[in-house]
Amino acid sequence: MARSPLLPFGLAVLSGALHGLGWAGFGYYPLAFVCFVPLLFALERVRDASWKRRFSVGLVHGTVAYGVGYHWLVEFLETFSGYSFIPSLFIGGVFFVYLGVLTALFALAYGPMRAGGAAPTFALVLGVVALERYFPTLFPSHLSVTLHELPIFLQVVDLGGPSLLTAMMLAVNGAVFEVARMFLARGPFPRRELLAAVLAFGFVLAYGAYRIGEVGARVAEATHVEVGLVQANMGIFQKREDPREGHFRHLEQSVRLEREGELDLLVWPESAYHYALHEDETNVSRSVRGPLKTPLLFGGIAIREVDDELRYFNTAYLTDAQGEIVGTYDKTYLLMFGEYLPFGEQFPILYELSPNSGRFTKGTHTRPLLLGDMRITTLICYEDVLPEFTRDAVRAAHPNLLVNITNDAWFGDTQEPYIHLAMAKLRAVEHHRALVRATNSGVSAIVSPTGEIVEQSGLLERASLRASVPLLDDRTLFERLGSWPAVLSLFLGLFYVAKGIFRPVRAR
Repeated sequence: MARSPLLPFGLAVLSGALHGLGWAGFGYYPLAFVCFVPLLFALERVRDASWKRRFSVGLVHGTVAYGVGYHWLVEFLETFSGYSFIPSLFIGGVFFVYLGVLTALFALAYGPMRAGGAAPTFALVLGVVALERYFPTLFPSHLSVTLHELPIFLQVVDLGGPSLLTAMMLAVNGAVFEVARMFLARGPFPRRELLAAVLAFGFVLAYGAYRIGEVGARVAEATHVEVGLVQANMGIFQKREDPREGHFRHLEQSVRLEREGELDLLVWPESAYHYALHEDETNVSRSVRGPLKTPLLFGGIAIREVDDELRYFNTAYLTDAQGEIVGTYDKTYLLMFGEYLPFGEQFPILYELSPNSGRFTKGTHTRPLLLGDMRITTLICYEDVLPEFTRDAVRAAHPNLLVNITNDAWFGDTQEPYIHLAMAKLRAVEHHRALVRATNSGVSAIVSPTGEIVEQSGLLERASLRASVPLLDDRTLFERLGSWPAVLSLFLGLFYVAKGIFRPVRAR
């Protein structure tokens, strides 16, 4: 290979493109098992170079990877902000570069880890697993989500969350790199790396086969409830401008579901009822439910007085068959820019610059919603893509059913709604709970406790789904211990970085 100074950057671009194309959305999942191979070649070439050069190589990879994987963000910004394409592209580009810092930090640490004695594969696993968990992002981007259509791979996340599956995939990347390096440099046969990758890959498959059978047996014996959900397909601005039409659609489709057979629960999506409900309202049989006979979980907007000031909450309401509100949950993990603006209360002019941003107040609890045999943990909007948040909610509520209500209409006809669903599937597997997911415009779905799609709607269409859903409540290792692979990777990574940095000092 030529020693061109630009070669590491070319390899980083190739690696980033493979990474983005292999991730959920495009769905070329085999690429996820090789996407870091070019980056490892690049980092090996620059591992003794200046920190700026190493950082730059990683930044190129990350910017390309997230630019490809999150390309839909530009269209979202056009819709959400009202800006034209060029300003939206600029804002999106800034976000892609920021996300690229994740890989840049890994590239920066790679040299010291290698100097500290970590082999390339080990350094890759430690660095990427730790940063996937701890680098602050709006949307978590675990490599493991790539395999969302292959339930046999997903089962291992009940042991250690997405990080554990990511670690296996990175081990395979490292083994492929070592084999390629052996042929290119005529080096020794990488027995350890190949053995580690084969064992990790085999364990994931064997555990997946076992767990699918074991959970399936418990599902067969579990209590089941009949659940229906409604996707009314209202445009993001249409829902605001014509809330009566939105309400009518939800009622119309719900009545049709009831006519098809008895239901134990109906689920409407986030802010399905777009009129605000005051805290004094305890029965919504007339205002919301109309002719419905089934208990209803729906998304609405709550108005409550807090510290002598009226505040708005993004709220899930659960009513019984008579319309009595038997429980509520206020969204506690608000989406920055979508549901609030940082420093917006201190500087109101920010809301004038971003008029479509909400002004919600976050909730204060994750208690379950209780109805008969059902203990429901409700996740609103993108709370279902956050492994640790969902884990905390499950630990607090000990539910036997997960429900997500969301509104992805902001993203239009893009890949984002499919990516959102792909991420959400892992929450079902992590906790062995069925997941009922009602969205405003798609993609709605009912997901089994092993991550398989039971029913699914299309995008930008009116749809109604129903299924018999099991109620399971066992505790998984992930619920007990959380993302322990990420914690372990962080401490081991820091150990090797420190060892690599201070080793020359000790040599003196």
